This record gives sequence, C-alpha cells and structure tokens, in this order.
Amino acid sequence: MRISNFVKLLTCAAALQLGAGAAMADDTKSPWQVRVRLIDVVPDESSTTSIGGQANVDNSLVPELDISYYWTKNWSTELILATSKHNVTATGTALGDLSLGDTWALPPTMLMQYHFNADGTMRPYLGAGVNYTFFYNADAGDVDSIDYENGFGLALQAGVDIDVTDEWFLNLDVKKLWLNTDVSINGGAVTADVDLDPWVLGVGFGYRF
Repeated sequence: MRISNFVKLLTCAAALQLGAGAAMADDTKSPWQVRVRLIDVVPDESSTTSIGGQANVDNSLVPELDISYYWTKNWSTELILATSKHNVTATGTALGDLSLGDTWALPPTMLMQYHFNADGTMRPYLGAGVNYTFFYNADAGDVDSIDYENGFGLALQAGVDIDVTDEWFLNLDVKKLWLNTDVSINGGAVTADVDLDPWVLGVGFGYRF
C-alpha cells in the first residue's frame, strides 16, 4: 500500500512538473509573429458607369507581409501589408471598349483572429476586420485623366498554420475584401461606381519569435 501511494505521489509530482514546464514555455514564447506570403489578388468586380458597360480589373500576383500580436494563445491581431497593380478596361460602353490604363492599390488590413488547436502542430484560424484602400500611380490609358477614390471596407479571412520547426511554419490563407471606389474620368465627364471585392489567395511561411 505504501509503495502504491508513493508511486501515485511520484506520478502526481511528475505531472505537476510537466505542467509547470509547459506553462513556463508558454510564458517565454514571444507574442510577436510575422508571415510572408505570395498572394493572388483576384477581383470579383461589378460596376455601373455613366456611359454604360462595365469595368474589368485583372488579377495580380504579389508578395504580402503580415505582422501578428497574440493577446492570448487563441486570440491575435494581424496587420496585413501588400500592394498590387491592376490593369483596368471598360467594355460595352457608349464609346466602345476602352483601356483605362492601370492603377496600384494599397489596402492595409487589420484583422482580429481566433486560432483553433492553439497548442497543436496544425492550427486553423478565422479572422475578421477592416481595410482602408489607397489608389496611387494611376495611368489613364485611352482617356485623358482618371482618379480613384480611397475608402474603407470589410475583410474576412480563413487559414491554417502548419509547424515545420518550433519557430517556423507553413501558411495557407484566403481572404475576402470588400473594396468600393468611385472613379472620375476626364475630370468627371464620365463617372463609375466600382466594387472590386477581391479574393486574396495566399501561400507562404511564418516565424514566431
């Protein structure tokens, strides 16, 4: 009986020690994390224009950087930074098909994320947040001038991190952004209301400090 109780005591002590060790490991893990992805920005556009027809925006393959801060092991905030260049055309208008040149879009996006299976080697997550899109370096194409209005939009996200080492992991990620811009062509002679609403498909790697 004494031996049995002693074994039980050792077992409990070992379990407590392992638990304390795990807690210390969690306490020493940095809350900061970075990811680098290659993303495909795929506009899901719809539009109305003052001369009929519709605007068409092509895809763009670009790098993306994001920085995350973990408030708890499950909850984090992520700031996403990427900029993409898109060619724009107008088809079926009263003036025929027009090239509207190209423009750069920069939509910094802030997301609140929840990470499932936070202690596992495969950690799915969901995120929701907002973006503010800046349009810059627009080239007018077949028209004399073109201007895109900046603005706020919403964002949703789903992805998974898969451990490769204790610090490094692979990442798969998909986001849906809602982006709207009012477009002014030739000083307002022609106007358009364009919903870009892109899907952003990404693959990359990350590092937890």
